[in-house]
Amino acid sequence: MLFNLPNLLTLSRIVAIPLVVACFWLDRGWAQWLSMILFVIAAVTDWFDGYFARRYHQISRLGRFLDPIADKLLVAAALVMLVDSGTLRGVNVLAAMIILAREILVSGLREFLAELRVGLPVSALAKWKTAVQMVAIAALLVGDAASPYVTEAGIVMIWIAAALTLITGYDYLRTGLKHMAEDSPTPGSDK
Repeated sequence: MLFNLPNLLTLSRIVAIPLVVACFWLDRGWAQWLSMILFVIAAVTDWFDGYFARRYHQISRLGRFLDPIADKLLVAAALVMLVDSGTLRGVNVLAAMIILAREILVSGLREFLAELRVGLPVSALAKWKTAVQMVAIAALLVGDAASPYVTEAGIVMIWIAAALTLITGYDYLRTGLKHMAEDSPTPGSDK
């Protein structure tokens, strides 16, 4: 079924993205809180859609397709807006670039491996990376509206997420390179 609860939760995450972004253009402290709350709700739906899909046997092709896209769009939109607003500036932009580059790399790697019918399961460390990343982004979204210390904590956490991003990205790339290094036999050859 296309519109089961897990898929609706995933779609709600995509719908939340323009709302999170729109809050950046409102020049009010409450808008930062609203942006953070919408982001957190959207991030939490990522856990619930997977839970409900497994629990009620509602895993679908649409869900498997949309879920990682929704996650990446949510994170990318928030990071771009944090850079645009100046919350992430200077060397801290590098943390956002590391996270975005890894997301693109892993997406491409998964697409390549899918053609070979090789799965690339999410590692436990990658789940921790995602959790730290989401908390960091939420802290940066609310930022000074809560406290200057919240912004500072968010910057520290975004760097922790970037470090975990490099580690997990390397792990995934190493796994992918094993399959890339294997020469596939050409049609009609004995090898």
